[in-house]
Amino acid sequence: MDYKTGCTICGSELVYNNNYSKFECFYCKNKFDTNVVCINGHFICDNCHSLPAYEIIQQFCLNTKLTDPIEIAITLMQHNSIKMHGPEHHYLVPAVLLTAFYNIKGEPAKKKNQLALAEKRAKNVLGGFCGFYGCCGAAIGTGIFMSLITGATPLSKNEWQLSNMLTAITLHSIATIGGPRCCKRDTFIALLESIKFLKDNYQISIDYNNDFFCKFSSLNQQCLKHNCIFFKK
Repeated sequence: MDYKTGCTICGSELVYNNNYSKFECFYCKNKFDTNVVCINGHFICDNCHSLPAYEIIQQFCLNTKLTDPIEIAITLMQHNSIKMHGPEHHYLVPAVLLTAFYNIKGEPAKKKNQLALAEKRAKNVLGGFCGFYGCCGAAIGTGIFMSLITGATPLSKNEWQLSNMLTAITLHSIATIGGPRCCKRDTFIALLESIKFLKDNYQISIDYNNDFFCKFSSLNQQCLKHNCIFFKK
């Protein structure tokens, strides 16, 4: 939910105290003296609160230890810089997948370089790519992820195949539901298809909350509502 008042993480009331205490920023994990937190203990430092979308995605993914891609994605989507729709989702998909993948493998040090490469590649995927080019950026994001973890290049064999296969599977699932576009719906589909693909091809099981639903439908004027598999009935 894009909370406009109160805590931007959970929407709860902010508590203002006369005394300062040390709190860890929800996104960057650095500790600050503050006298403002929400009733659930959430705190966001001023820097993270004002970061643009690509920076907050990288900041959070570098520092989080979470392994559930859906949880990571929804947490980021709640930040005020991540809009209902937009090309930032083309980076969010591979960033979230890389984060979960390397956290599960116990190799968090690899995230920094891979996230930087993912951002560089994702920025080549323009806004509106889904409708104007016939290929959703969220689906391309899965291919970027697969390309990075396999080291694929245009001259690769199996790695090339896997990267294109995951993109194709994801794009087919996105297209099957039909338009108009929804960056949240397409991101969720991309993450779920990637989770299944990793299990089928790498025997890597990624646990996630399969009871989740979309919290952002009220912000989408073109929401498919009951025709969307993530709509809360």
